[in-house]
Order: sequence, then C-alpha cells, then structure tokens
Amino acid sequence: MNYGIPDNAMITVAGTVGVGKSTLTTALANRLGFKTSLEKVDHNPYLEKFYADFERWSFHLQIYFLAERFKEQKVIFAAGGGVVQDRSIYEDTGIFAKMHADQGTMSATDYQTYTSLFEAMVMTPYFPHPDVLIYLEGSLPAILSRIQDRGREMEIRTEVSYWEHMHTRYAEWIEGFTACPVLRLNIEEYDVNDPASLDDIVHRISDTIQLKQIPQLG
Repeated sequence: MNYGIPDNAMITVAGTVGVGKSTLTTALANRLGFKTSLEKVDHNPYLEKFYADFERWSFHLQIYFLAERFKEQKVIFAAGGGVVQDRSIYEDTGIFAKMHADQGTMSATDYQTYTSLFEAMVMTPYFPHPDVLIYLEGSLPAILSRIQDRGREMEIRTEVSYWEHMHTRYAEWIEGFTACPVLRLNIEEYDVNDPASLDDIVHRISDTIQLKQIPQLG
C-alpha cells in the first residue's frame, strides 16, 4: 500500500553532502517497492582528485556527474517511473557548478560550456520533472558529524569553510526552487530505521503529490 503515491512516481531526494540522501532513498524505495537511482561515488575517477584540487578538477567532476545523471535519467524514463532518485540534476547546476564558478575554481569559459550542455540535456524528453523533491535539511554541526561518522577521508580532510559555504548555498537554493513540489524534512526529526517514522514520511510525500494535482483557482 503506497498511500496514494502513483506507481509511476518519480521521487527525488536532495540535500548537501552527508545529509543522508542515499540512506533515505534506499529506505523509501524498499518501502514503496520502487527502484533506486543512486549516485555512484565509489568508482568516480575524479572525486578524490577534486577534493585535493578544486580548481584543477571541478569542471571534469561536474561533466562526469552530468553524464552519469543523463544516463540515469534515460533509465528512469525507459522504466516509466516508480523510482526514488538520490540527488537531482538541479543540484549539480544550481549548487555545485555555480558555486565553483562564483568562487573562481571553475573558469567562466568552462562554466559556460557546462551550462550549455546542461540546457541541451534538459530539453530532451529524458528529463521529466520529479513528482516531488524531498529536501533534507539540518544544522551544520549535525551534518558535519555525519560526514565524520561515514569516514570518507577526502571529505574529512576538506576545510570546514567549504561545508559551511555549501550549507549556505543549499539554504538559498531551496528557497528559490520551483521545478516541482518540495517536501522539507529535518534530519533530526525522523529515523529511517523506525517503521512509524518512515510511514509518516510516506504519508507526507503522498499529501505533497496530491496537493500538486489539485487545480488552482484564480
């Protein structure tokens, strides 16, 4: 029983690094009987190099993620939905690429090339908007604690100022996000290992999707 969530729904989980996107994505997919679309980091050829030298590798990393996201979108499109997606393409362009362009760790030329490629991709039929974007948010100390707990050396070695900047960027980005309905969840107010807590999230997803479907008057 999916509490009114369509079997072909596309649910996207968004939020900064370490906030628990993959964990919630997997738990929701299992609960709903959906497929997962997980961000692949273990075999990423640029990720560790990027954390060692932002300026040298930011463009390469973002192009890699864009290509992987495009391939995943085609799989989701072919499957006809019924997917929970870990991180959205909107974050790639609206947070990460833009942040490095603004900071000067991605050149203006590279950013223009990246943006042009992104815009060409999203005009294809392989990029349907999600039915709902679940935005995971929490205090910076809570997120930093999670980054420490999962133990990725390249993240732990990164200056705290980088995570502070990203945390601020995300907070500003979500306030202006309008591509699809948004459900905001505070990471300190739910437990994916608690069936009752997960059921509450499922109910809230259903309510958010159904509210989107109600015709607006005026």
